[in-house]
Amino acid sequence: MEVSMILKPEAVRVLSAASSKKRLIHELGDIAHAAYGVNAQKAVEALQERESLGPTGVGHGVALPHARIDDVESVVGALVLLEKPIDFDAVDRRPIDLAFALFAPRDAGVEHLKALALVSRTLRDAALCAKLRANRDAATLYAIVTEAQSSIAA
Repeated sequence: MEVSMILKPEAVRVLSAASSKKRLIHELGDIAHAAYGVNAQKAVEALQERESLGPTGVGHGVALPHARIDDVESVVGALVLLEKPIDFDAVDRRPIDLAFALFAPRDAGVEHLKALALVSRTLRDAALCAKLRANRDAATLYAIVTEAQSSIAA
């Protein structure tokens, strides 16, 4: 599995207006709707439900919100770079400025876990995250995250 298999270029955004965790989750729902036709409200509710089980801020300024919903046929993602970091209840208590959301079908067992592991591995790379943070163009962010994952696998 590669990042390009779960992430469309139109699902990558730079956001200046996400001022809270709740607002970011709504933005992620809107992105999922625009890029994949997912019902935005269902996506938001599923992400919020997952967050209530435990925060998905993994540390080092990165969050990996994820949810299972009925509206998708396969695992899909959305990548967001925040111009201003926000509190996301991360494990290291630091604000986040990178979020990679995953939406998986309700019955996607192993595929959901593989996608989550892939994204986690990719965004654990400090140099990659620094490159993402140094850019404000969505197309460039997409190129960085999809090319970097290919080089990690090589």
